[in-house]
Amino acid sequence: MVSHRTRSITAILASLAVAATVVSCGDDDGDPPAADATTSATSPSDSAADSASDTTSEASSEAGAWTYVDGSGTEVTLDEVPTRIVAHGSAAAALIPLGIRPVGIYADTAIDEDLALKNLDLDGIEIVGEEWGVINVEAVAALEPDLIVAEWWPVEQAYSGLEEGTEATNAQMLEIAPIVGITQGPSIRTMIEDYEALATSLGADLDEPAVAADRQRFEDALAGFEAAIAAKPDLSALAISPTVELLYVAVPEYAAELSDFVTWGLDLVVPDSPDEGFEYWETLSWENADKYQADLVIIDERSYPANLEQAEQQPTWPAIEAAATGAIAVWPAYWLRNYADYAAALERLTTAIADADEHLVD
Repeated sequence: MVSHRTRSITAILASLAVAATVVSCGDDDGDPPAADATTSATSPSDSAADSASDTTSEASSEAGAWTYVDGSGTEVTLDEVPTRIVAHGSAAAALIPLGIRPVGIYADTAIDEDLALKNLDLDGIEIVGEEWGVINVEAVAALEPDLIVAEWWPVEQAYSGLEEGTEATNAQMLEIAPIVGITQGPSIRTMIEDYEALATSLGADLDEPAVAADRQRFEDALAGFEAAIAAKPDLSALAISPTVELLYVAVPEYAAELSDFVTWGLDLVVPDSPDEGFEYWETLSWENADKYQADLVIIDERSYPANLEQAEQQPTWPAIEAAATGAIAVWPAYWLRNYADYAAALERLTTAIADADEHLVD
């Protein structure tokens, strides 16, 4: 007997065989940096989640069946625990260190440039997308997944890869397998914990030594980060993403890792005029680059160091006092999804905080 899923896959493969050539989408250098992409400027529809969202994910696997309530509030029930998983790159970056290996990954950029995947073993995993919004749906269907895992973005009301502006054919992913995902929310730590719950439902052992070691390294790094901030209570920081044409100042509440930093005591500058309709940034012309000052500048890692080099070519870059004095560190913008990467980022920032002058802009 042919299952419903197999019939759907067969139909999709047939329709894709005669589909038109996929048209990719891109942006100019002056466009705002995407919130969850791993390159400098992609689509503005890829944005950080609404911090007001309090949706959580729940999973259970009783009597062989598997049930999961995801970040959108959708409940998915399967007859058995899914084993063949296709995942968005961010989800894969969270799940692989927990012992859940997808059969396929679609990413927002070339795999060798994807910060979230750079430290992971992807051997044997088929790559079915390496550009934001463009997924090889035919290849996904051929993998016959039981489940697709992609983060839920409350602002867009869509899963990663299905947001406004992505390829129309991507909607056919919904016909291949159920799509679930944790909420893209206001805390990376919470997101990691949500991924742990999902991974556990899929069979992961969170007590496995490597998993436990990553968690302990994170806890140690967090303790060091908080101690460094406590030692410099007057230190301020400014999170930015420079491009050739414009300077983007991040709004902390819409970047999950920045929200964590604030929770842990870091005084981050909050822009007073976020862009209307896209409140994740305040866009400044380079003529107004000195509008905000701080003791430490942290710069978007996704196109680092090229974006720093672009900034240094601007005559007004030294008008930012921290930039003029070299008080610059890397901001792990929007890509952290596991404890090992988060620990490394915190360790790096801790060093920058320890070296910074907390009274630079008093």
